Amino acid sequence: MNAKWVKRAIGLVVLALIAAAAVYALMPQPVPVDVATVGRGALDVTIDEEGIARIRDVFRVSAPVAGRVERLPVEVGEEVFENTTAVAAIHPVDPPFLDVRSRRELEAAVEAARAAVKLAKAQLNAAEANEKLMESDLERSQRLAKAGTISVRALEKAIADVDTAKAQVAEAEAALNLRDSELSSAEARLIEPNQLEGGGRDSCCMTLRAPVSGTVLKLLTESEQVVTAGQGLLEIGDPRDLEIIVHLLSSDAVNVHAGGSATIDGWGGPTLSAKVRRVDPAAYTKVSALGIEEQRVDAILDIVDPEQKWERLGHEFHVMVHISVWQGDDVLQLPLGALFRTGADWTVFKIVDGKAVATRVVLGHRNNRAAEVMEGLDAGDVVVLHPSDRVVDGVAVEERAASAS
Repeated sequence: MNAKWVKRAIGLVVLALIAAAAVYALMPQPVPVDVATVGRGALDVTIDEEGIARIRDVFRVSAPVAGRVERLPVEVGEEVFENTTAVAAIHPVDPPFLDVRSRRELEAAVEAARAAVKLAKAQLNAAEANEKLMESDLERSQRLAKAGTISVRALEKAIADVDTAKAQVAEAEAALNLRDSELSSAEARLIEPNQLEGGGRDSCCMTLRAPVSGTVLKLLTESEQVVTAGQGLLEIGDPRDLEIIVHLLSSDAVNVHAGGSATIDGWGGPTLSAKVRRVDPAAYTKVSALGIEEQRVDAILDIVDPEQKWERLGHEFHVMVHISVWQGDDVLQLPLGALFRTGADWTVFKIVDGKAVATRVVLGHRNNRAAEVMEGLDAGDVVVLHPSDRVVDGVAVEERAASAS
């Protein structure tokens, strides 16, 4: 009998333990959460935008005349000196090749020019012969006038005829020179590249020298080619004269003023200090990557750190710019990860006696990490970070990992 009762007691204990385990398993468990403590500290509100480092004054060397430019004698990164270093050489352009029709037309023009030269020579010969005749008549008239055989008027007419004959000779000589020039012009239009002496490569009509001292930034026409007047050849600038340009939203630009402080990072080197030199007074429209039209305003910043700190920063390098628009030294703040919207209000889950309590807060300034608390919380309050859908008002929670504010 004793053994029987012992077995029954053991069975009852096992059943009680199973029931207790089932009840415990069915009881709601506290939700594990990340937490942060509301505290006071310095808060710096910045406008964060991508920017570009650029040389303040970039000089583009362009071809002053049309021609064939040689392969540029300088390389990117090479140092050049004002009015000393040759950066380009421009030759005359070779004449074009002629098609059959153009060649026939030009050959006919040459034959016509040759015929015109022959005609001009014949006219010159006729004018010279007439001049000799008029001079002979003048000599005869002068002898007769001395003898009183002819009148003075007849002598004057003979003199005028000689002058007229000389003028006709001069006119014929000018006409011959004109026809010779026309023939040379017509023959020149027949010249093709393979008929040039030395291939047309020996004469150089212009050598371009660096307009300023600096470094070659970019070669716009590296290889030999034919260029038009005004076409860019290369760019020169001083890498030690850098500035930062950032394209701000117009709504952010109204809070940025000349002389404001900023920091620059994200370029692969140390964080740099900068100051706002200028904010442009006019905006422009720029389409974002999402296809949204935005009004942007350019702000120009100067780096204030020593050159040794940013000597590896180059022209058109990408940077991140953080422009300070407000600073506070003793600000009650909490992480942005604790905030969520309830209608139009900001709300957090404050932990009170192990439970999450939905609490409305009023915010002031904020940056991309923390927000200033104006109402709703006090220093030392603990709030839930990044609450999941399991965290609701009044649910029990337990701290998974304490986080500093």
